[in-house]
Amino acid sequence: MSSKVYFSDLRALPGTDLLGKLKKLIRAAGIGQIDFENKMVAIKIHFGEPGNLSYLRPNYAKAVADVIKDLGGKPFLTDCNTLYVGRRKNALDHIDAAYENGFTPYSTGCQVIIADGLKGTDDVAVPVAGGSYVKEAKIGRAIMDADVFISLNHFKGHESTGFGGAIKNIGMGCGSRAGKMEQHNAGKPTVNEELCRGCHVCAKNCAHDAISFGANRKASIDHNKCVGCGRCLGACNFDAIYNENYSANAELNCKMAEYAKAVVDGRPQFHISLVIDVSPYCDCHAENDVPIIPDVGMFASFDPVALDQACADACNKMPPMPGSLLDDHIHAEGFVDHHDHFTNTSPETDWKVCLEHCEEIGLGSREYELITVK
Repeated sequence: MSSKVYFSDLRALPGTDLLGKLKKLIRAAGIGQIDFENKMVAIKIHFGEPGNLSYLRPNYAKAVADVIKDLGGKPFLTDCNTLYVGRRKNALDHIDAAYENGFTPYSTGCQVIIADGLKGTDDVAVPVAGGSYVKEAKIGRAIMDADVFISLNHFKGHESTGFGGAIKNIGMGCGSRAGKMEQHNAGKPTVNEELCRGCHVCAKNCAHDAISFGANRKASIDHNKCVGCGRCLGACNFDAIYNENYSANAELNCKMAEYAKAVVDGRPQFHISLVIDVSPYCDCHAENDVPIIPDVGMFASFDPVALDQACADACNKMPPMPGSLLDDHIHAEGFVDHHDHFTNTSPETDWKVCLEHCEEIGLGSREYELITVK
């Protein structure tokens, strides 16, 4: 059966504004059907790695939090700690990073809580009904303690999963550090020494000291230390790092789907995606590249699978942005057109695997009815 996905464009004529349109969109999509009265509400969001500027502005988080408070709920913004090098590996640095990027109680009207605790070890083993890859997902405790779950997603590209939308924000984002490791551990990259320039950028992006350099100045990866997070693949500017396990990205997508199911099963949920600043890579990067397509709009649904499908379809209807990574790939010698902006941007990815597996395990439907909210 198809699910309803609600859409609002980004036009804001005099007398209107985008925050008001977002509030109108989520109310039209039915967020008020949820009983929020005196309920603790987790708003799962990505706070953005400092240095990245494509993450969602905190103003959008405040708009969602304001609606939830109007409906009687007690919202908080949340995310879990990361595996890789950066400023979100523990709760203290993570909160500092969130505040630096504008996500404070003063600007958003609600608290910031890192769901898997001080060191990323405070998680809950949550059974995955029908899971083929994961029997018990390791989810940040504060997320599972919440009465209601809301995802607020920045829809963008991703070097391992094709794109990052609702399913990635929920599945990967709600996993504790151990949960993220479990999702990533199928794929451990290898270095093509002929292409390696010895620039050390990959090592600077490895949080586990898995990359070393020999007398020839070429990188090598210790698979005993590597957790398969894929940060080095995105960091290398010379395509010298690749994944020998070609099923790894597909397995990652499937595990991510199962983690998402663990988070939302049997609880009130609602999902919002903003398709703006569609950068080629995740907001986990400490930088952001030119968007690969123009801005599209705002989407909302009770079904995260239908939401991701609708956003992907809308993106693929847009022209590539001149001067972007996608545009570079399209005009490169030997380009093979996959007829999909995200696979053309990151050719070793196939996001459809994730949504197909979501359907198989009963997380949602790829069939949707798009309803426009003026």
